[in-house]
Amino acid sequence: MPRPNQPRIRLGMIGGGQGAFIGQVHRLAARLDDTCELVCGAFSRSADNNQLTGEACHLPDERIYADWQQLLEGEQQLPAEQRMQLLVIVTPNHLHVPIAEAAMQAGFHVFCEKPAAVSLQEAQRLAASWHASGCLYGLAHTYLGYPMVWQAREMVSEGQIGSIRKIHVEYPQGWLGERLEQQGNKQAAWRTDPSLAGISGCMADIGTHAFGLAEFISGHRVSALCASLASHADGRQLDDDGDVLLRTEQGASGTLIASQICSGEENALKIRIYGDQGALEWHQMEPNSLFYRPLQAPMRTLRAGIDQPDLFPSAMQRLRLPGGHPEGYLEALGNLYRDFAHAIHQGKQGDVEGVPGMASGLRGMAFIEAVTTSAKSEQKWTPLPATQLTGA
Repeated sequence: MPRPNQPRIRLGMIGGGQGAFIGQVHRLAARLDDTCELVCGAFSRSADNNQLTGEACHLPDERIYADWQQLLEGEQQLPAEQRMQLLVIVTPNHLHVPIAEAAMQAGFHVFCEKPAAVSLQEAQRLAASWHASGCLYGLAHTYLGYPMVWQAREMVSEGQIGSIRKIHVEYPQGWLGERLEQQGNKQAAWRTDPSLAGISGCMADIGTHAFGLAEFISGHRVSALCASLASHADGRQLDDDGDVLLRTEQGASGTLIASQICSGEENALKIRIYGDQGALEWHQMEPNSLFYRPLQAPMRTLRAGIDQPDLFPSAMQRLRLPGGHPEGYLEALGNLYRDFAHAIHQGKQGDVEGVPGMASGLRGMAFIEAVTTSAKSEQKWTPLPATQLTGA
């Protein structure tokens, strides 16, 4: 945990202008524990939007930059005690790697929205740049910041549900049930455009969250999958729905469902993990409860809260309030920012403890490539491509 007298980490942000949901979420989460401070930004290609966003963030005009190249150049010219330390990237996917590479080459740490890249090859190139730079790199897999996700991970690791047999994870949304990309919705427009989003829509956007959550809690690595992808909206170029069968290196089977056309669904990420001695279940929309079903014993509901019993230290350190005071999405992302700030203060290089990093980025891209390959193939099982951090 950062000490109270440590200075705030100075943030810059690329993307996230007014009307972009995730930019404001990041700005709020970064301020939650008073460990970070936004000092500069290039928020939008629209000059008016960019200026208005910067003013709303109380930035001086000289640190509201027209584009990301000018931001990096301008910040490099400032004295070390003034320039940004951590660049936050919340742009469409196609810009993640170019900006991250340039930032790390300039000596800035990077915290980026997922997926890390638009292809596995591009992600591997980024990994090489990251290793050479000595900078920190993190991915905004926000759901891995939830305390009860860490509680579930620890319970699995401690053997409380025995050997894992089955993993079921699903992430249904309903917001793309209509052709919003034809109705002026900018978020829908870029997420359904292959030139901006990459080779996948729904699976890259939310399927990677489900995949990362499954591997994080279970400790298993998916070795092969069998996928079906669909685009239910007429004329849509990328998948908006998909179903995946999973096999893990450790011998478990599973399913992963990701969809953005499930009418009436909001953000219903759920996971169930079954072992030979019990099971665990967690719902993102009710994140303060973890359901534990031990074999031959009544079900227990473990609750989040700094005063609650039987929680592991890794869960407790991600909580701020007593039980009955819900902590949610902003707090989960705030945990990632707090861990990142601590790593910078400690002078760490490479990975940030508690924050998904380059290895997660490579795994996510391997998953996306395997899913899209499988969906086009008549072969039943498609192995995930091998991933390895350059220099590791």
